[in-house]
Amino acid sequence: MSYLLHLVFAPGFFGNGPVRVALLAGGLVAVVSGIVGAFAVLRGQSYAGHALADISVTGGSGSYLAGISPLWGFVGVGVLAAAVMDLIGVRRPRGRDLATGIVRGAGLGLAALFLYWAATSSSSSGTTISILFGSMFTISTQTVPLIVGLGAAALAIVGATYRPLLLSSVSGDLAAARGVAVRATGVACLVAIAIAVSLSAMTIGAILSTALLVGPAAAALRVARRPGLAVALAAGLGLAATWLGVLLSYDSYYWPPAGHGWPVSFFVVALVFVIYLAAQPAGAWRARRARRREEGGACSPAS
Repeated sequence: MSYLLHLVFAPGFFGNGPVRVALLAGGLVAVVSGIVGAFAVLRGQSYAGHALADISVTGGSGSYLAGISPLWGFVGVGVLAAAVMDLIGVRRPRGRDLATGIVRGAGLGLAALFLYWAATSSSSSGTTISILFGSMFTISTQTVPLIVGLGAAALAIVGATYRPLLLSSVSGDLAAARGVAVRATGVACLVAIAIAVSLSAMTIGAILSTALLVGPAAAALRVARRPGLAVALAAGLGLAATWLGVLLSYDSYYWPPAGHGWPVSFFVVALVFVIYLAAQPAGAWRARRARRREEGGACSPAS
């Protein structure tokens, strides 16, 4: 048994401080992203999540230039962008997409400027790589309480609006008829998505953060029948992909050529992709089974 454990876990894995921080912070972010992502997928807001992730680059790069934690920039600009997207959008899907595209383009323009300044600054070498692709092993212990607090805020938003979110995801008109504040619920969901992708930007990078938001949630919704089960499954799948990604990244330093490890973000995104592909057969089987039940009910004597 000890030999098998040695094959799976490279020497020093459990005693390594940065690894423990990566497991804690990455695990928290994965759970938040999975739960929030389930509603993003249900509501058809995957593109909005991708746009908010891109726009958060502006905040992260600006924070580096200002000498403060990039997480504040990621979250601040992400939440502001979510509010602006709702402010200039309309209720029709086409209007929401136009608003998302406009805000995304403006944010990426500023991000390009900030990243250029960071790349040409001698004191900010490697900033662009860290912002775009993450650096989970360099997360400081002082950042963990902030991650916990922001993650708790996103989960509190989802918990407080759980039933209205579900109802408005199925039918906005029905939700409005039952007295649900549809627009306020939508804004709350956008804010939760902004926080989730901003947290993911600290772990696997801004341009890859949508993978944790959408991938596990899409796989879970493909497999699970009940929304509550899908939410829990999405959180579990995201957590598994992140923790296994940390393990593989650490072990890769001992793969030939030794000393040249692979980034955590690559493994996490690759595992999310594999999970999504693996969920497709199960989802197709469930769909065929549901169709057979419907056909059997239609052909029964009672019908």
